[in-house]
Amino acid sequence: MKFFSTKSPDTKVDLRTAVLQSLPPDNGLYMPESIPALPSNVLENLEHLSFQDIAFAVARQYLSDDFSDAETLDLIDHAINFPAPVKSLTEDLHVLELWHGPSLAFKDFGARFMAAVMSRLVEGEDQKLTILVATSGDTGGAVAAGFLGVPNVEVIILYPKGKVSPLQEKQLTTLGQNITALEIDGTFDDCQALVKTAFLDRDINEQYQLSSANSINITRLIPQSFYYFEAYKQLQTKGRGEVNFCIPSGNFGNLTAGLLAKRMGLPVNHFIAATNANDIVPVYLKSGEYTPRPSVQTISNAMDVGNPSNFRRMENLYGNQWEEMKQDIYGYAYTDDQTKDAVKEIHEKYQYIMDPHGAVGYLAALEYQATHPGEQVVILETAHPAKFLPVMNPILGDIGVPNRLAEISDREKVATPLNIDFESFKNWLLSRKA
Repeated sequence: MKFFSTKSPDTKVDLRTAVLQSLPPDNGLYMPESIPALPSNVLENLEHLSFQDIAFAVARQYLSDDFSDAETLDLIDHAINFPAPVKSLTEDLHVLELWHGPSLAFKDFGARFMAAVMSRLVEGEDQKLTILVATSGDTGGAVAAGFLGVPNVEVIILYPKGKVSPLQEKQLTTLGQNITALEIDGTFDDCQALVKTAFLDRDINEQYQLSSANSINITRLIPQSFYYFEAYKQLQTKGRGEVNFCIPSGNFGNLTAGLLAKRMGLPVNHFIAATNANDIVPVYLKSGEYTPRPSVQTISNAMDVGNPSNFRRMENLYGNQWEEMKQDIYGYAYTDDQTKDAVKEIHEKYQYIMDPHGAVGYLAALEYQATHPGEQVVILETAHPAKFLPVMNPILGDIGVPNRLAEISDREKVATPLNIDFESFKNWLLSRKA
């Protein structure tokens, strides 16, 4: 399969270029030249397939020109080896738990799959591959865990100072080996801008073979589409009807992956984009005006994005037609106070503990169902609530910490502080090659 830039549709590249280059030279985003339809026999027999079977069936539609079926199966076995269970709160409101992977966040699916693909693509090469990644919280930990110890690959993670939770910070600053953390005195958008500018800088690219593990990389989106099929399968086996997915959204990679799943044939009714105060896309869906602005800090920090990269992919999928996009996607936004109240309500009504991001999704799901009564809604619960103790404990009391988080809490943080000036970042990168 070939891939094109959202800014230059007539220019096609192969999978290797799209994955390892991550960002096209024109600063667009890579998209598959066509969205392949999943074979009808797969869709008709989802309830009889394992999660790994489904992941393989989806992945091979994109990878078959570059990987044999045996290689793709091996990738899936190594990357998608944990579940994505659906838990029901009511007969028509459900939670897709995406935090059962190593870093306790949905981004484990994308990071582990990407690491497996990239390690095969650079196998045997002389030059080391350098992954630059910006994180607003969970991406950094998932990428660090996914790429830890991968031969011939180093990872440099940029995160905003004071704007990720303490345990999120420990997940990306304590591993060592081939993982380096940069603490940027700015916002996630500043971190993302530094990464994007580095990809376009000639001096840096003469010294580094760069790639990205953010959702700007197409191999992040492919595996994130797997669990939409898996969730539908689980509801289908319970005799449920048409499904709507509610996605807590920041950079909108997760929602874009859902759109890919729908284009591949998954019968989804609507997508619900749930955001915090960074409501750029919900405002667009209501007004047709897309106006990026500096992000503001909230208690659902992984969604603190003021200029979502994947919005350009969403536009491309809808041919830049606002009217068509708003037919498929509903958008809602909520304050921190509303989010805190939702966390408490979910616990009191359902004895279920949901993290701040999922709680934003819960509010959006209820608002959607108020005008679409009886419709099935699946909320994507994107991270384990214990990753947000400074928010969760004051609301619910001590919620406890899983062992895999508790064991890193006392490790020493190792991070290099930098400001948001690109020249400072560039000099730091080039000094490592001196």
